[in-house]
Amino acid sequence: MNPELEELYQEVILDHSRRPRNFGTLADAAVCVHGDNPSCGDEIDLGVKFGADGSLQEIKFSGQGCAISQASASLMTMKLKGKSRTAAEEMLHAFHGLVAGESDDAAPSLGDLRLLRGVRKFPQRVKCAMLAWRALEEALRQNAGQATVSTESDFVRPIPDGTTRPGPGL
Repeated sequence: MNPELEELYQEVILDHSRRPRNFGTLADAAVCVHGDNPSCGDEIDLGVKFGADGSLQEIKFSGQGCAISQASASLMTMKLKGKSRTAAEEMLHAFHGLVAGESDDAAPSLGDLRLLRGVRKFPQRVKCAMLAWRALEEALRQNAGQATVSTESDFVRPIPDGTTRPGPGL
């Protein structure tokens, strides 16, 4: 990363971690997903309200964690509000490819999220950046309810009897 881009990266991350956008509880959320990253101590609660057409009408998060996890969640919610499920899934996979080092060609639709490319050099930080996105993936699988996900194992998904079991992850 060149010095100018590195400086911009730091400014954006710090700005979003200190003043996260869409931070708070979404009282009328259709889906609430709790996510945790035990290796770093990050925790997030993601609330999503879907529109009549299935789009992400409203999306908010709360929680605590490192600057990377909070900035990633803030940037994610800004980008996804009003998007269709398909567009959200496409962005999720593009972002995962970007931070996991699977793709050097970042989708232009990611916008400022492309600045998080630098975390790929630090595998533990990839988990921080992906926490909100893992919560989003679980929220997109549901139309209503609550679930929990973790970066230390595959997703924990609800099953009809109210217990949980590991599920597939990215």
